[in-house]
Amino acid sequence: MKNKRKTFFISDLHLNECETPITQNFLALLEKCNENIDALYILGDLFEMWIGDDDLTPFHQTIMQALKRTSIKTPIYFIPGNRDFLIGKKFLQSSSCQLLQDETKIELYGTPVLLMHGDTLCTQDTAYLKWRTISHHLIIRALYLSLPLQIRKLIAHHVRNKSKSYAQKKSKIMMDVTKSAVQYVMNKHQTNYLIHGHTHQPAIHQENSSQTRIVLGAWHEKCSVLIWNEDREIIMATTIKDLI
Repeated sequence: MKNKRKTFFISDLHLNECETPITQNFLALLEKCNENIDALYILGDLFEMWIGDDDLTPFHQTIMQALKRTSIKTPIYFIPGNRDFLIGKKFLQSSSCQLLQDETKIELYGTPVLLMHGDTLCTQDTAYLKWRTISHHLIIRALYLSLPLQIRKLIAHHVRNKSKSYAQKKSKIMMDVTKSAVQYVMNKHQTNYLIHGHTHQPAIHQENSSQTRIVLGAWHEKCSVLIWNEDREIIMATTIKDLI
């Protein structure tokens, strides 16, 4: 019996040097990407923080080398998240990841599927969306990346601490997607399937009689991999063993 062809989707790993088990699980996932895996899609927040391609620690280089090795067998696609939107050409070239824009529509075994990180769907969090607009502006990005590395680190840690404090004050409802935003983007791209991350609330939602939204999980407590196979079966794997 032949193995079914599959595609993997992940997001919100928030990789950093302090979270060794998460890193080990991610590297184990890459080892599972063989000739039966048609693609690996990373839908943002692969790293806890990314302040520029010149901040290449041995940890970052280990991840990039593992991605590059995997890409020989399995294409890897990457949509930036709110933590790693500053990933640039140097990282992409060194890791052999292929950059996709937010709101990318793909054909998945004959089914049109929309891919996003998911932060723009949280339209009740107006303060964050204002910050996102500012921080993603090309001029602001260029100014930030022109600063010395140590200054960027200080700014990034300050912003991260403020973000944690702000998140503790927000309700779960405010931090989740809104139905109107989901319906708008799915209708805009004329698709019945949407896959996204960001909210850390893994689930499969039937938005209406024809539209399905799949939310990827974070990796803080266990791994979270969406497997979509050639028979259009959808599996949410929470251990590396489930990927076999």
